[in-house]
Amino acid sequence: MTKYVALLRGFSPLNPNMRNENLREVFKGLGFKGVKTVISSGNVIFKTSSGNVEELEATIEEALQQKLGFKTTVIIRRKEELESLVDMEPFKGYKDLPNSRLNVTFLKNEPTTEIEFPYHAESKGYIVLGIYDRAICSAVDLTRTKTPDLMLCLEEKFGKAITTRTWKTVGRILKWMNE
Repeated sequence: MTKYVALLRGFSPLNPNMRNENLREVFKGLGFKGVKTVISSGNVIFKTSSGNVEELEATIEEALQQKLGFKTTVIIRRKEELESLVDMEPFKGYKDLPNSRLNVTFLKNEPTTEIEFPYHAESKGYIVLGIYDRAICSAVDLTRTKTPDLMLCLEEKFGKAITTRTWKTVGRILKWMNE
């Protein structure tokens, strides 16, 4: 069995259909094992014997639409992929502080847009540090802008098949995956 995390785009815990218990039920109904949710931002850990990530993403997207009326992009990563990202230390020299946020934007597909890294948007208050295996790492100065401004920029450059998590959330997901 392989352990995965499904990262859901556009998840809103304020929508009663998107509560964690509902997500877990959908995943369990698909026959996945060890189903857990990590915080209320659309992160579902599960195990399955399937190794076809594209098929898993499509199956989960369809089930969420049918069972919860929630149309979303699902991006799946294996535990080893997250461990590899952490091991690369993509935020070396940057800190997650009350006035700054370190983010990881996960891409569903290989990027087709070419930009030079680090991509400085100092006037806008963020910097895109690089892409590491379909994960874009960035830092946001919260005294000058908000994370949604960065997300809009990345969506314009890489399309809508993306979803963003804080570096702290990635750490929490990985901790839960190691249990």
